[in-house]
Amino acid sequence: MQRFRFSVGRLPDEALLSGLATGDPELAIGFVRRFQDRVVGVAIAVTGDPQLAEDIAQQTFERACRHAQIYDSRRGSVMTWLTTIAHNLAIDAVRSRRPEPVAPEDLDAMLDVVSETPEHRALADEASSRLRAAVAELPREQGRALVMAGIYGMTAQQIADWEKIPLGTAKTRIRAAMGKLRTTLASPK
Repeated sequence: MQRFRFSVGRLPDEALLSGLATGDPELAIGFVRRFQDRVVGVAIAVTGDPQLAEDIAQQTFERACRHAQIYDSRRGSVMTWLTTIAHNLAIDAVRSRRPEPVAPEDLDAMLDVVSETPEHRALADEASSRLRAAVAELPREQGRALVMAGIYGMTAQQIADWEKIPLGTAKTRIRAAMGKLRTTLASPK
């Protein structure tokens, strides 16, 4: 194993990757050392969590080891291939940690539940109570568009597609709902 110590650092990326597929531990260590900073950096940039980024980097190198034989240099460098794997794994990790929102088709039932009850007043501060009440007072179409845009982060085009309405109508509903909320919340109660 000592025979590679000097030359491993000078091997081309593709040769290290090929060596990784053979299971040579010295080549595997050389491969990881060469790319680990960049792979961890990509994972941190996507997740913002250094601990999670370390886990993603390990998964990236495990996947690279399992799939080294399918690497195609015509599609990009080894660095590009690895950082793409890390980026995709990081996005998957972020998505899996995001809470699952309620489906838009369930919005009507949720808007019906939004009302001023003693329980809601006891649990929520006045600002959120006023906001819920103001949203509940909106016409249903405007309320749905506002919730889809504000809570689900849907674009006006996505709302138009979901509601099967023209894009301009979706934009008008969002704009009108925001205007009504602004007026309602700005007036003293």
